[in-house]
Amino acid sequence: MNDSPAAARPENPPAAEGSAPPRTLPGGLVLRTAGPADLEQIGELLARRGDAVDALDHRLVVEDPEAGWESCAVVVDGDRVVSTATLLDEVVRIGDVRLPAGQVELVATDRAYEGRGLVRALMEWAHERSAARGHVVQVMIGIPYFYRLFGYEYAIDIPPARTVCIPRPAAAHGGPVLRAALPADVPALAGLQAAAQSGFDVAIGHPAARWRWLLGHEASSLWVVERDGAVVASGRITPPDDGGVLVAEATAVDAAAAHALLRGVAARRPGAEISVVHRAGTVPADAWQEWADATPQGRAEQYYVRIPDPAALLDRLRPVLAGRLAAAGIDRPERDVVVSTFGAHYRLPVTADGLGPVVTGGTMQSPGAVRGAAVAPDQLPALLFGPHGMAGLTKLRPDVYAGDRPLFDALFPPLRADVLSYYLPY
Repeated sequence: MNDSPAAARPENPPAAEGSAPPRTLPGGLVLRTAGPADLEQIGELLARRGDAVDALDHRLVVEDPEAGWESCAVVVDGDRVVSTATLLDEVVRIGDVRLPAGQVELVATDRAYEGRGLVRALMEWAHERSAARGHVVQVMIGIPYFYRLFGYEYAIDIPPARTVCIPRPAAAHGGPVLRAALPADVPALAGLQAAAQSGFDVAIGHPAARWRWLLGHEASSLWVVERDGAVVASGRITPPDDGGVLVAEATAVDAAAAHALLRGVAARRPGAEISVVHRAGTVPADAWQEWADATPQGRAEQYYVRIPDPAALLDRLRPVLAGRLAAAGIDRPERDVVVSTFGAHYRLPVTADGLGPVVTGGTMQSPGAVRGAAVAPDQLPALLFGPHGMAGLTKLRPDVYAGDRPLFDALFPPLRADVLSYYLPY
């Protein structure tokens, strides 16, 4: 590994089309959009501070036309890359509403430059780019607590991984075949995941570009079960690590296909302990229930969510909120819907056509006086995306309550979520 800069690299190359202009940071450092000349240094930095496979993952992103170099930024000291981050495009589905979203990944800083605010500057870049791309929310997997410093809060549960004991199959000839996924399998993979996620209230799937990246990914590999010429199950499988293998993002059209997936993995990894990510309510989760260890997860694990503009997000969610009211038999609330985060409040007028556009107001310390709801700002992501809903959060947090419980319990119920991401959170 060589940390010395390449002499041929320009100190401050011009911004590429669609990229943000360079900005000067304290100490003469410069934050700018990354470019092809930075590829080697970024890869070395990511491998040095994270994992060797991160360099490949970064290259897969920036060399893909749907993401490109505009998705990555670096901080440079002269011609030396000392910090980097990448913003990925996501879509969060809530009910029938699809929310454009961003996810920050591949963040790394040279140890000699830590403590100088470089990650903060890169997060500001990412959030500005995210806003420019129309994202109304950001999600991420991140190290504990750290990203709360940048406006993220824990909101969506990460499902547990459970070890499985696979019964020895009866002797059989022919039957389903487990094989590595191919580019031609992507439509089938996407269709299986769409079916698996259809039962979840909140879902984040793999965009088309990420399917391409995952086919070249080394930290996990995509496998499919083929039966009678059709793909009937899939899974994302990690290499053996300390004797163990993880099967994540599993899908199947029926229990037989799910069983074939695990038996195929066991046959390819003889003697390895196999764990599966439990996506409750999916075909594989139901099929593997009797094979899985029932030991509960040892600690809380959640995805981060950031809401940059609550009014914009609530406005996008109006069709979902109206649908929840109708399902609860509340065709037209008696008064405007008011949600206060104490320092500000958001009013959804009740009109003849349903809930009107959100109106933002100032400080409202006691929304119960207008039979509104109070939600501490750091609990808003959990309310809108999480498993507790208004009813659950009011039991956990004194700064979450509702003046009209039936109304707000209907508007903000507990939600089941399923998140597919570039990196597995295990």
